[in-house]
Parts: sequence; structure tokens; C-alpha cells
Amino acid sequence: MSVDVFLSHSHVDKVFADAICHRLEAADIRCWVAPRDIRPGDDWAEAIIDAMDHARMLVLVFSASANNSPQVRREVERAVNKGLMVLPFRIENVPLSKSLEYFISTQHWLDAITGDLEVHLDELCRCVAMLLGRLALPAEAPAAPPPAPVCRIATARLDAIERALAQELGPIARHLLRRALQAGPTQPQLVAALAQEIDGAAERQRFIARCHAAA
Repeated sequence: MSVDVFLSHSHVDKVFADAICHRLEAADIRCWVAPRDIRPGDDWAEAIIDAMDHARMLVLVFSASANNSPQVRREVERAVNKGLMVLPFRIENVPLSKSLEYFISTQHWLDAITGDLEVHLDELCRCVAMLLGRLALPAEAPAAPPPAPVCRIATARLDAIERALAQELGPIARHLLRRALQAGPTQPQLVAALAQEIDGAAERQRFIARCHAAA
């Protein structure tokens, strides 16, 4: 199993980990992330250690939840002891716990606390590619990107859907909306796809109700 990046995150920040994984793998950077890459019946701890043995670096989604997570602390400790590069990606402005500070206080940090998440994800992808030795100037001009799918949803309704999603997931809503729009969905398809990004059933229904009210 060949892995470029081990993604370490608190389960609370799964939506951010998924966004990072999607962006890196779109750039052909293979990621390992739990629980996606743990097969049913596998021992969780053994699967994590095995993934680290085949990874080249660890990207830490750093937040208050990650800061207080014993699981994240163990993953960072194991990565450092195995000689993996560690790149923290900070999504919340909280001070390092002493246990994490021991391992990563001198690391280069990437901040995604404010501003456009898409820009931060692009910067993360560039840094990861550089650290993996994959960033090189193209020999010739890149091919033109394929045309963007036609959006069949009015801008005002898109704004309302983004606001409704942001009430449940925060600033990552904009990234998730842009990603879902790549499939050229109708409004019901878009709302249904975005609802799947929300873990809680009550929160999911609340989002759908807000979207219907704005229609």
C-alpha cells in the first residue's frame, strides 16, 4: 500500500478532512484517512500504524477538538517517531496543548482560520506537493481546463443554500457548495448532496427545511 499523506484529525472535523482529502487526491496525492480506509473488521490501531509505515508525511487538521484528542496526540507522536514530515493545517485559533507542543512546536504551520478556504486548500496542496518533491515547472503551457458545468440555479438561491449550510458547518460551506456544483445539479439534487455532508439527522433536516423555505 503506497500512501503519500496520512490525514490526522478529530472526528469532529471530518468535513474538513474530507475536503482536504478531495483536494489532494484531485492532484494525484494519495491520502489515507480514517474511517474511509479502515476495512470492516480490521483492528483500528493496527490499520493506523500500517498506514503510517507506508506514508511519507502527516497532515494534521488542527482545531480545539484535535488539540484535546488523545487519538490525534498518539498519531502525531507515532509520525514523529517514524520520521514522517508533519504539516499542521490550522482551522481554529487555539494554543497548542503541551503534549502536542512537544512534538510540533517548531513545524511550519498553514493557517485556514480566516479567508477563502479554497485558497487555503490550494496552498496546502502546493506545500504538500513541494514537500513530496512533486512541484516542478511545466515544460509547456498546460491544456485549457474543461468548461465549467452550466449552473441552472439562480445566484440568490445559491447564496441562501450556502448560508443555510454555513449555519450547520461553518465557513467550509462555500467549498462544499462549489464542489457539489461541479456536477451541474438541479436545486433539489444540490440540496440533497449537501445534506449528506451533515452528520446529525436533526441538523440535516434543519438545513433541508431552510433551503425549502428559501426556494
